[in-house]
Amino acid sequence: MAKAYKVSVLGDGGWGTALALVSNRRGNPTLLWSVFPDYVKVLREKRENEKFLPGISLPKSLEITASIKEAISFGDVLVMAIPTQFLRNVLHKLKELDLSKKFIVSVAKGIEKKTHLRPSEIIESVLGKQRLVVLAGPSHAEEVARNIPTLVVSASKDEKLAEEIHNALGDRFFRVYIQNDVVGSELGGSLKNVVAIAAGICDGIGFGDNTKSGLLTRGLLEMVKLGVRLGANPNTFFGLSGVGDLMTTCFSKHGRNLRVGRELGQGKKIGDILSGMEMVAEGVDTSAAVYELALRVGVELPIMGEVYKILFEGKDCSRAVVDLLSRDAREEWKQY
Repeated sequence: MAKAYKVSVLGDGGWGTALALVSNRRGNPTLLWSVFPDYVKVLREKRENEKFLPGISLPKSLEITASIKEAISFGDVLVMAIPTQFLRNVLHKLKELDLSKKFIVSVAKGIEKKTHLRPSEIIESVLGKQRLVVLAGPSHAEEVARNIPTLVVSASKDEKLAEEIHNALGDRFFRVYIQNDVVGSELGGSLKNVVAIAAGICDGIGFGDNTKSGLLTRGLLEMVKLGVRLGANPNTFFGLSGVGDLMTTCFSKHGRNLRVGRELGQGKKIGDILSGMEMVAEGVDTSAAVYELALRVGVELPIMGEVYKILFEGKDCSRAVVDLLSRDAREEWKQY
């Protein structure tokens, strides 16, 4: 019989809830933490996360709490399923708690707007050095929660840590591969959200498959260029946490960033789009961080730059397309 791990999932969004269900299904004692005590009562009574993962039953064996101290005390494995822009605030609640024997799993897919830090960097900037693993890959919560086979990557500089999380969360429906490129794994999961907004804009305007496929190919190149400049292995972007996640996000009906882009392409304003969404579209704030980061490190990202200008400078989507297509032609694939 496989070893059981006590798992606490911090964050009651769709992804956090789905991972709690994965852990519970595997046979781990599992606790789901929400920052909202009133919503914890709803989750306990209805045994369904109607806001973020409707239609999925939460088994009685899955414990739910609003106490951060209880969650940290309970788990040997702490899964950080908190949107990137809110992660730092939650981490400050953990500074005085003993984390020395814990495994920390970062599953957020974004870049902090003010600091340009990746989630694992945010964690260690607040908590210091930790036994830290990044979990990434094409993994919509709606499918994971329904036991639809999913493949992800457990990334850590320490292979033994990556193996621990492979053992703790992997099962016949949730296949966990191992690798050591933390930078590339996190950037792949973050940058693809910005490209997904661009893909959605293509859909919203009414362009076809030719346009979207070309856009995604060039968007992938931008992901590689920035990733390599920041220390990632280029091969990572051709794996699960790169092109795998990119494809899922840019074609799935569940894609929140794709939805944002589609509505932008149809002429809606970003403020109106976001006000009508319950869940967070990480690509919006990440696009601002990426734009500033690219300028800082001297990497040209034409597609992601236009997404930023549409979101934060009010640029018209059609004008952005014209500007992209009017750029001077050059070699398709120079050394990055």
